[in-house]
Amino acid sequence: MNVPNFGPGTDPGVLRSWAQTVEGLGFDLLMVSDHIAVTPDVAEQYPAPFYEPFTTLAWLAGITNRVRLGTTVLVVPYRHPLLIARMAANLNQLSGGRLVLGVGVGWARQEYDALGVPFQQRGTLTDDHLRAVRTAWDDDEDYRSGRIPIWVGGNSDAGLRRAVRLGDAWHPLRFTLAWLREALDRMKAVAGEQQRPAPALTPRIALRLTRSPITDPGRLAGEGTIDQVVDDLEQLRLLGADTVVLDPFNGDPRETYHPEMAWQMLATVSACWTASAPRDMGTPHPRTEQR
Repeated sequence: MNVPNFGPGTDPGVLRSWAQTVEGLGFDLLMVSDHIAVTPDVAEQYPAPFYEPFTTLAWLAGITNRVRLGTTVLVVPYRHPLLIARMAANLNQLSGGRLVLGVGVGWARQEYDALGVPFQQRGTLTDDHLRAVRTAWDDDEDYRSGRIPIWVGGNSDAGLRRAVRLGDAWHPLRFTLAWLREALDRMKAVAGEQQRPAPALTPRIALRLTRSPITDPGRLAGEGTIDQVVDDLEQLRLLGADTVVLDPFNGDPRETYHPEMAWQMLATVSACWTASAPRDMGTPHPRTEQR
């Protein structure tokens, strides 16, 4: 579940309720997004307040018991790699090994400028930082992290190649199933070229329930009637996804005033997905059956 950690309706009480709702419904993973400087280009889509992800997840770790905690996605060049390594390792230790580190290059040019980081070099910086983070975790006792999975986000060819080189999983965001099938073929080809195993598939999809079916061929996975959404989840499972992140934010900051609408959608999906699990699968596992 992708929880809005931004917007005019978001405050500590709302974030607490989000965490309790997500965990209470049986979902396995709670993720938040990342911005540091809410520059005009960021504020247009994700207005203040914007709660910093490591700080927020550390707090949520103390008020949850089971749910995994993650970033979707941490903008890697915004922080020194040793700071990322330290904060991630400590958060993983403090939470009992529950951290998932989703990472990406970001898109907000004004935010890059505000932080003094060269926007045009964001891809190279991301690669270099991720290598440094892994080195710190592997080689320095002071940064030992346990096992933190790195999910590499991004729908571009560059993001796909980065996932093969440096990720445990590929984390594409909001797409059609037709696009994903083609992209997975490209990923297999890239993995073969680099003589590496293809990373796991851990997508983030939209969540928007409608009363009537959406028949547009451009329909995003996760949009439509509950039957369409449950079928999308099944198709993703068949494509190899063992975790799917649901994203109920559809672009209007006013949605953050009414989180109960998203909670109802989550409850509906959880109940219907669990009920649809084949009998021979046994008791649904929370990671694969109650996302």
